Amino acid sequence: MIARLPMVSALLLLLVMSMSACGGTSGLESIMTPTLPATIPDQNEVDPATGLHVTGRPVVVDLAEYRLEVGGKVDRQLALSYEDILGMPKTTATLTIVCSQAMFVVFADTATWSGVPLKTVLETAGVQPGATEVTMKAADGFLTTIPLEVALDPENLLAYELEGEPLPVLHGFPLRAVVPHRPGWNSIKWLTDIVVD
Repeated sequence: MIARLPMVSALLLLLVMSMSACGGTSGLESIMTPTLPATIPDQNEVDPATGLHVTGRPVVVDLAEYRLEVGGKVDRQLALSYEDILGMPKTTATLTIVCSQAMFVVFADTATWSGVPLKTVLETAGVQPGATEVTMKAADGFLTTIPLEVALDPENLLAYELEGEPLPVLHGFPLRAVVPHRPGWNSIKWLTDIVVD
């Protein structure tokens, strides 16, 4: 059974969201929004700037308009801005993403990622009884679904930093999932929506 969100976590989220909604300066001005490189490597080629392989069709996301929508079988529908996400508890971990095809490993990329645990976001939304899976959607239209029990693994991150810097666009800026013990396509880039079913 899924534990209910502790009151302290709910209050923390409300505080973060109310701070970003208040007047005053926005932290977005101080964030250097990454841009696409002049040359984009082909699929499964190595990005020389990061040493990681490139997959997907890069999408440039407007940070001021960006929201991570969390819905479905949850107690609280969420629409988290980039600032809201940055204000949540941060985790840093060195994790490996493995992309395979027809049982053969195409590549394995290991890097240090920072972000908020997927479990934290799901607990903040309040997963309802009877939910069994989580679907994540990207700005390029790609969808991936994982079992709820997998999504709740505390190692899974919604990453906004790679090696201590904002994610490059090629690797999912502003937010990507890093799901280390699942096929690489579950580590979705340019994450915009999470639906609990």
